[in-house]
Order: sequence, then structure tokens, then C-alpha cells
Amino acid sequence: MGQKVNPHGLRIGIIKDWDTKWYAGNKEFADLLVEDYRIREFIKKKLYIAGIARIEIERAAIK
Repeated sequence: MGQKVNPHGLRIGIIKDWDTKWYAGNKEFADLLVEDYRIREFIKKKLYIAGIARIEIERAAIK
């Protein structure tokens, strides 16, 4: 049996870009990750009928 590899993971940085663009230290990482998830859930629920194909989140480096 062969090893299965996620095709999205292979294409990041070459054909596709990251869905989120931000950096956080160890202390803030978990909170920001949960916040990103909640933002995506909110947008998907509220704007489902709009047909949004992709949600990209970018945070400023200073904030």
C-alpha cells in the first residue's frame, strides 16, 4: 500500500498560497488560531448564499 499525501500541502508555496498570513509567538498562537476558525465559521454562516470560494486572513506584524 502506498503513502497518501495531501495535494494541497504539496502545492503550498509553489502554485497555491497560504490561507492565513500571520506570525505569532508560542503564547498567542493558540488564541489566534481559534480566532481564525471562529472568523471563518461566522463568514460561512452569514455569507453562505454569497458563494465565497476562499477566505484569506492576514494580520499585521506589529499587532
